[in-house]
Amino acid sequence: MKVGIIDYGAGNLLSVEKALDFLGVETSRIRSATDFEKVDAVVLPGVGAFGSAIKSLENMRDEIIRWINSGKPYLGICLGLQLLFEESEESPGVPGLSILKGRVVRFKGGKVPQIGWNQVRILRRVEEFKGIPDGEFFYFLHSFYVVPEDEEIVISRTEYYVEYVSGIKRGNLTAVQFHPEKSGKAGLKFLKNWINHVLKPQEF
Repeated sequence: MKVGIIDYGAGNLLSVEKALDFLGVETSRIRSATDFEKVDAVVLPGVGAFGSAIKSLENMRDEIIRWINSGKPYLGICLGLQLLFEESEESPGVPGLSILKGRVVRFKGGKVPQIGWNQVRILRRVEEFKGIPDGEFFYFLHSFYVVPEDEEIVISRTEYYVEYVSGIKRGNLTAVQFHPEKSGKAGLKFLKNWINHVLKPQEF
């Protein structure tokens, strides 16, 4: 079984690749729509601006949407979470992937971006959080956060001058605002849980 990491010329691709490699997972980089045929699960890592990322993903946009809507495993990290929504205050007038209804807004208080470790309050005990205590610390680096219309997809929240959504899940779609690949043991546990959940355990 193989995990594809979407490569759009930015993002935190190398760190994600190294984390999955450490866990013994076979990976490949996705650079075109045809590359999706070679993998069983997809990760979209993200560091950068909403608008420029959408532009860089243009050649894969339709395939990403098809992949997720068909129920295949997807993990979005940071910007990989935000891009799932309809719009962002970071890039007015630029439509997101619009897989989920809602928008992305900027922090109004505190030092922006939020950089460093923060607690994740687990609202729903999904497989990805198995064995991870409520209030565990994960690494964050972001200036914007998502506001979903559907509260039922929310699996975790975090506080930074405002309580915001730090994790969502709908079927085989999982996305988080924190960086599991930079979050030490807890982050590796999260990634391993996700892998074990979406891929056949005997092949992992």
